[in-house]
Amino acid sequence: MAFNKRTLFLAILCFLLIQELEIYGGIQHTVGAQKIDCGGKCNYRCSKASRPNRCLRACNTCCERCNCVPPGTSGNTELCPCYANMETDGGKKKCP
Repeated sequence: MAFNKRTLFLAILCFLLIQELEIYGGIQHTVGAQKIDCGGKCNYRCSKASRPNRCLRACNTCCERCNCVPPGTSGNTELCPCYANMETDGGKKKCP
């Protein structure tokens, strides 16, 4: 099997495409990552909040970005580091 210019070009193009996907997280976030039910988890998480609509909005944003919601209605954030470390523009914790 001889390599001609076209085959070499396609091989290099495929290699570059794979590198780009890894850099932007296309492969890392889709392989083996199963999306959780953010609506259900956030409804429970915010069920005892004093401002449930605000809690749900923040929780759903955090869940979509991190694909994780800590168990319970408060606390336990160490189980979802991404969720726990997300902050607002003002430097306050974003996720309930």
